[in-house]
Amino acid sequence: MKIYLVRHGMDEEGYRGGWSDRGLTEQGLIQSEKLGEHLHRYAEEYNIHTIMSSDLPRAVQTTHEIEKRLNMQASLMKDWREMNNGDMAGMLHKDAEEYYPGFYFNTLEMDSAFPGGESPRDFYNRISTSFESLLRDIEEHTIQSNVLLITHGGVINILYYLLEKKEWSNKSSFYPMGNTSVHTVEKGAHSWKLSNANVLSHLD
Repeated sequence: MKIYLVRHGMDEEGYRGGWSDRGLTEQGLIQSEKLGEHLHRYAEEYNIHTIMSSDLPRAVQTTHEIEKRLNMQASLMKDWREMNNGDMAGMLHKDAEEYYPGFYFNTLEMDSAFPGGESPRDFYNRISTSFESLLRDIEEHTIQSNVLLITHGGVINILYYLLEKKEWSNKSSFYPMGNTSVHTVEKGAHSWKLSNANVLSHLD
């Protein structure tokens, strides 16, 4: 049983991310196409039966490129969104700094929320609950493995901490993950573990 975690393709710079409605750049679309082609070329090796994705535009666009090449349809889910940064979602950096000075992901207290959004603890609890549910569904065969999950850097970073049984906060170090990187989570004899990290060979 495996889960392939994928970070979305490159999105537009100069804006706050989070629950932004902004999409991929041309480079991000090319990255997504290359990943889709790679997954198709090595379809037997990956043996993907289920595709799930965040429903934010930059993840959905990445997912569409994969769907076309694997001839499969993804389930788009709000559960796998990046942290909800509320009123600041998609805002130009300079505007966010003017209207919401000092509000950054790593400056919030764990229980302090973005205006109109989530707190870091809310975010962590949402992702850990979603991940526990996904693992349970795979183990109980409610969802067919192997699963490809297209999501966001902040989400995958929390999953690293969960899998490595390390405490997470919004001030924790960020694991390396490029756009369209693949991170493999595999069911071992006793637990789920990361078996491959930040694979970007499809972009070569």
